[in-house]
This record gives sequence, structure tokens and C-alpha cells, in this order.
Amino acid sequence: MKLILGSASARRKKILEDMGFSFEIITPNIDEKAIRLDDPQRLVLALANAKADAILGKIREPAIIITSDQVVSFNDLILEKPEDAEDAKRMLRSYANASVKPVTSVVVTNTINNQRFSGVDVAAVDFKRFTEDSLDKIIANREVNVLDRAGGFAVEHPLFSPFIERIHGEVESIMGLPKTLTLKLLAKANYD
Repeated sequence: MKLILGSASARRKKILEDMGFSFEIITPNIDEKAIRLDDPQRLVLALANAKADAILGKIREPAIIITSDQVVSFNDLILEKPEDAEDAKRMLRSYANASVKPVTSVVVTNTINNQRFSGVDVAAVDFKRFTEDSLDKIIANREVNVLDRAGGFAVEHPLFSPFIERIHGEVESIMGLPKTLTLKLLAKANYD
């Protein structure tokens, strides 16, 4: 059966490739800003389900669809992607000596029986204080592209290493697709 990743995220694509899967990518076209909830776990599930619904309308053959979404929870706020470079700097400065929680949902849909399985993984990153020089380098680095990342950070990039005190949970979850949860949901959907 065909496996479809419903995401435009290069990081999710790489994680799924590294897990050894062959898959097709279909980008869901949804207005993420139209879906607003105060609870980060409910929000990411609602967004991933909306992405799955959008993809269901685009395919006609039997498939397993993986969709995902991520926000960052920090000081009782839900942080999504930064609006601009100054917003990214503000976010990163605010993380000094604090813990930031990436909240990531995964939804797996089996189109044969219309069953849907979902879950949420919450990780944490304890940050040190960023220097202003390091913030300038991070923001200027196109490879990091903080404007395309929930919370504006990339734990896997070497520019962030000096400012990470500790990671709690899977790095892949923080990057946008938790491996353990994804494998568990694929098994529930009878994909192997």
C-alpha cells in the first residue's frame, strides 16, 4: 500500500527517509491560522487532522497518510513560526535559562477502512542564554531558516549546540516527527 507524507517539511521528509520508508509527498493546502485553540495538544491534533482531510480529497487509491503539526509551548504561550527576524530573536532571547516544550502531533490515516490513529509527543529543550552575536549568525544562516520552524529554533544545527543545556525526549520529535509515535501509529493502521 502506498505511504503518503502530508507535509512540505524537509525535516519530516528526512526523518521518514532515515526511518527507511519509501513514500510520496502531497502538500496539504490548509489555512493553519484559521484553526485556533488554547490547548497546544488539541491545536496540533486539530491541525494534523485538517491536513489529513485536505489530502484525502486529493487521492483515489488505497494509502496510508501521515500528517503532523508542531507548536512550541513556553510560559503558557503557544508559539508557532516567527513572523520575521526580530520576532525570532525575541523568541530566542526569551528562552534564556528556561525550558521550551515542542508539542508535536502525528495522525495516521488508512484510506481503505477510513480509520485514523493519532497521538501527541511532548519533548523539552533547556536553553542557555544566547549571545547577540550568535543570534545574528543564526538569523542570517539560510540553512537554519528559523522563520520556518515552530519556536524559531533548530536543535540539530551546530549553531544551536552551545546554547542547549539539555534535551528531554526524541530529537526527531523536536524536529517535527517523533519516530516512536509514528511507528506505533503506523502499526495500529496495519502498515509495516
